[in-house]
Amino acid sequence: EGQGATDPQTLTVTTILEDPYAITRGTELEGYCLDLLDALAKMLHFNYKVTLVKDGRYGAVSSGGNWTGMVGEIVRQEADLAVAPLTVTSAREEVISFTVPFLATGIGILLRKDAASQGASLFGFLAPFSKETWTGVMVAYLLTCLCLFLAARLSPCEWKEPKSEENHFTFLNSLWFGAGALTLQGAAPHPKALSGRIIAAVWWLFTISLLAAYIANFTALLRSGDEPLPIQTFEDLVKQRAIEFGTVESSSTFQFFKNSRNPIHQMIYEYMDKRRDHVLVKNYHEAVERVLESNYAFIGESISQDLLAAKHCNLIRAPEVVGARGYGIATAKGSPWANKLSLAVLKLGESGDLDYLRNKWWETTCFHKGPDTWSPLKPQAMGGLFLVLALGLALGVMVALGELSNKSRHAAEREKKSCCSVLSEEMSHRFRLKEGEALWGVESQC
Repeated sequence: EGQGATDPQTLTVTTILEDPYAITRGTELEGYCLDLLDALAKMLHFNYKVTLVKDGRYGAVSSGGNWTGMVGEIVRQEADLAVAPLTVTSAREEVISFTVPFLATGIGILLRKDAASQGASLFGFLAPFSKETWTGVMVAYLLTCLCLFLAARLSPCEWKEPKSEENHFTFLNSLWFGAGALTLQGAAPHPKALSGRIIAAVWWLFTISLLAAYIANFTALLRSGDEPLPIQTFEDLVKQRAIEFGTVESSSTFQFFKNSRNPIHQMIYEYMDKRRDHVLVKNYHEAVERVLESNYAFIGESISQDLLAAKHCNLIRAPEVVGARGYGIATAKGSPWANKLSLAVLKLGESGDLDYLRNKWWETTCFHKGPDTWSPLKPQAMGGLFLVLALGLALGVMVALGELSNKSRHAAEREKKSCCSVLSEEMSHRFRLKEGEALWGVESQC
């Protein structure tokens, strides 16, 4: 009896075949969960016997009220532990006990790259810049044209006699001049005053740098073939009709959308529930086959999808991840092994062993086969260019004001008037629309 008390306890462990957590190599099982289980057994000094779950499921409540899958085997005490990618949920926690998570995950969307990019090339010419950058370019264009228009009206070198002389730099002509610079084409009229030339020069510098950045980023986009995904979020997935989507039947992912109060999540659940015989799959292997062979998007655990995308270079995971969760080791309710295993998992995380196992089983070469990952150019990358343009515009307007002030001062000395009154008259003449004159430069005969 004393010798038996010192023998390591043998635990029955249930798991499920899923790459890379548990896979078969000949007659042996190996994978992330097997390596994790081996490390825990050495720390806590127990033996184990691994069996595959009989019905091939993770665990959900059946129509009869009984639990299926690995959760059911723990509840019925057919197994002591469940070491698998088993998500910790409140419903499962009511009937079994979980350790602290050994892997953090969420819910993502797995797509085939060519299926995801269908119809994405219609406005592909806008892809090199982000929406914020395009907005900044439009604001810069309008602001530059406005400053050029103001400088042309203020500067006496550009408009000497506002009472009798026509100003060629109307706002419409200013817009046309700015657009001509954007296409590297000259557009008349050309500025004569120093202030106008300063604004024109800094705008030319801005447009040349902008076009160089656009061409470089567009070339990188074409070479990488990494077009922006039209399906970035779950909302995008719901709005489109070209790609079907689903998840593993009776999984925690399906229950997440069923219980969620988010309107988008409810729409996803209703879609999958109405078409459950067609869009729900039995396991991840079937899900990968459907994604690769048809227009199908698989909703599942993001960490498992990262592995699938690493092993199948034609697959990609959409950026959005919802429902942060974790994988835990399951034990019977009230089992003393729950606390022991939780402490051991924490120690493995602190020692870096969990990171080592993650890198070992999630290794990929897909990301090194092509060029570097491409992304739209953000405004921050061109912040200095926008700053130079702003400073140039401010300098141009200030020079125009200086030119007008200098003329007003000489006129005041000649006419024996105060400088302020002459400057006020000049401003009144230059910004007052004469009868029949259009600010936009559209003549009456047009």
